[in-house]
Amino acid sequence: MRLIHTSDWHLGRSFHRVDLIDAQRDFLTWLLAQAVEQNVDAVLVSGDVFDRAVPSVDAVRLANSALSDFARAKIPVVLIAGNHDSATRLGFGAELAEVSGIHVRTRTDELDRPVTLTDSHGPVHIFAIPYLDPDVAHRELDSGRSHTEVLNAAMNRVRAQLANRPGRSVVLAHAFITGGQPSDSERDIRVGGVGDAPATIFDGVDYVALGHLHGAQQVSGSTATVRYSGSPLAFSFSEVNHRTSVTLVEIDGAGHVEYSLIPTPVPRPLARISGRLSDLLSDPEFTPNEDSWLHVILTDERRPDAPMELLRGRFPHILVMEFRPGSALVTPDEDLTRLRAAAHDPVEVGRAFLAYTGGGEPTDDEMAVVAQVEELARRDREASA
Repeated sequence: MRLIHTSDWHLGRSFHRVDLIDAQRDFLTWLLAQAVEQNVDAVLVSGDVFDRAVPSVDAVRLANSALSDFARAKIPVVLIAGNHDSATRLGFGAELAEVSGIHVRTRTDELDRPVTLTDSHGPVHIFAIPYLDPDVAHRELDSGRSHTEVLNAAMNRVRAQLANRPGRSVVLAHAFITGGQPSDSERDIRVGGVGDAPATIFDGVDYVALGHLHGAQQVSGSTATVRYSGSPLAFSFSEVNHRTSVTLVEIDGAGHVEYSLIPTPVPRPLARISGRLSDLLSDPEFTPNEDSWLHVILTDERRPDAPMELLRGRFPHILVMEFRPGSALVTPDEDLTRLRAAAHDPVEVGRAFLAYTGGGEPTDDEMAVVAQVEELARRDREASA
C-alpha cells in the first residue's frame, strides 16, 4: 500500500503580509501530480486544511477545486479537521464527498468507522481522529479532561474495531505528541499547561499520520511508526532550516512501514542574515540571499537612518528587520539600573531609552529634542492644573 501523508496546508494564510494563495495552489497542483506519478492508493491530510475557522472565499474555492481534482483522478483522500479548522464547516457535504472518494472526518462519532482500502496483500484500515478539544471531546468520549485522556479514549475505540478487523492499520490524528519539536507558527493547544500526549497511545497501529507540528519529523516511543509530515510551506522564520516535504509511505503485507520524503515546491527560499548595514549592502557573501524572503538583523552600534529602504534596494523581498547592536554601549541591565536611578527625571529616562534602543549614548542634538519635548509637556501640565 502506497500513501502520501501531508498536513497543515493552512489555506488562506499569509507570510508576513505576503499572500500565499498562489503558492498554495501550486502546491496542490504538484501534490496531485505526485500522487499520480507515485501511483499512490490514497492521500492522507492530517488537519489544518484552512488557517481560520472561517476561511476566506479564495481558500474555500482552492480547497474545493483541489479535492474535486483528486476525485476526478480517482485518488482517494482521507482528511481530518485540525485545531485551526471549524469541524462543522469543514464537514459540510462530507457524505456527498465520500461518494467521490473524498473522506472528510470531523466528528467523534466517526472515530471507529475506518476507510478501508485493499491491495494485493489484503485490507488496510484507515482511522481518522480529528483534533479533539478536551473541553468538548471529554464529554463526547466520556473521558477525563486532558489531551492524553481524550486521545486515549479515541484510540480505545479504534483498537476495539481492530480487534475484529484483520489487516493492517493507519491512524490520522491532529495533536501534539511528546517528543515532537514545535516551531513558532503553531497555535498553542495546551490545556492546564499541558498540551502533549505520549506516543505510546498509538501502540498496535502500523502507521500514524500526524498533523499540527510544522516540521517533518518522526516521534519515538511507540511500536507504531509515528510521523509528522510537516507543513508544505514555511509559515515563520523559525522554520528557516525546515525542508518542506510530504511523506511517501509504503506498507508491506506484514505491516512493515518504509517512508521517504518528497520535497515540496518552494515559492521563495527563506533566510536570516545579520551584519552592519554597510556590509549587508556591499558584501558578495549575501548575493545568494537577494531573491530570498529575508529576516535581517542589523548589528550597527547606532541605528542607521532609513535602513529598510536601503536594504530593499539590494534585497527586494526583505520582510522583517531587527536591530541588535553588535557592541552596545549600554546593556539592558545597565539601562534598567539607570532608569530606576533617574525615575524622577524625565530627561534622564529619555536618555536611557535612546541609549538602549539606539545602541549607544544619544547625541547632544537628540538630547536637546528630548529636553524640548519634556519642557513642552511640563508647561502643558502646569497650564491644565
